[in-house]
Amino acid sequence: MHQQILRNQVKSHLLHQIQIGALEIGKTINLAALSRNIGISVTPIREALSQLEHARIIKAIPNKGFVVTRLTQREAKNLYETVAQLETMALESSSFSEEDIEPLKTQQTEVHLAHSALDRLKARFRFHDLLVNNCSNTILLQVLEDLKARLLFYEYGFANDTEFYANLDRQNESIIHAIIEDNLPTAALILKMHWMSVLEYIEKRIESTV
Repeated sequence: MHQQILRNQVKSHLLHQIQIGALEIGKTINLAALSRNIGISVTPIREALSQLEHARIIKAIPNKGFVVTRLTQREAKNLYETVAQLETMALESSSFSEEDIEPLKTQQTEVHLAHSALDRLKARFRFHDLLVNNCSNTILLQVLEDLKARLLFYEYGFANDTEFYANLDRQNESIIHAIIEDNLPTAALILKMHWMSVLEYIEKRIESTV
């Protein structure tokens, strides 16, 4: 568990460095310097980098090391459409009790109370994790977790548009309302529309930076 905590600390640190521009596209990640800066040994750093490579956030280049990969519209489209389908599938196969709905409400409140765009983004992704938490298909949930790591990377760079994310919050609140009314088909439809809204926004932002 301790090793997992260290890996997560490294991943959070690297994602934040990418978001603020400290790690630029194509820039090599220096393992020794990273270890000194965050006070974590090289072993969990290598493990974290391997996980980020698996999520295609970074790439291992022979004789060079790990580098930050470039964002593409095609990859964004493929990722968001896949996550939309899989998360919808996971939601449709879930069941909710009153006790399950309360954490969703609480987490949505956390999204509203987040002090920074980065915290708000993390809180929103946590909401989506809770949304499919009752899905019994563990393989599906693991695939979703890996894909969402890449999505989180995309959105880290564009997390400052508060008006856009306020619209996503309204969609999540509608999902909760549909679940309360025991209307999973409507909740699933809104969920799919939610991810497609994000995709459209991200594609435009990537296009504007090319």
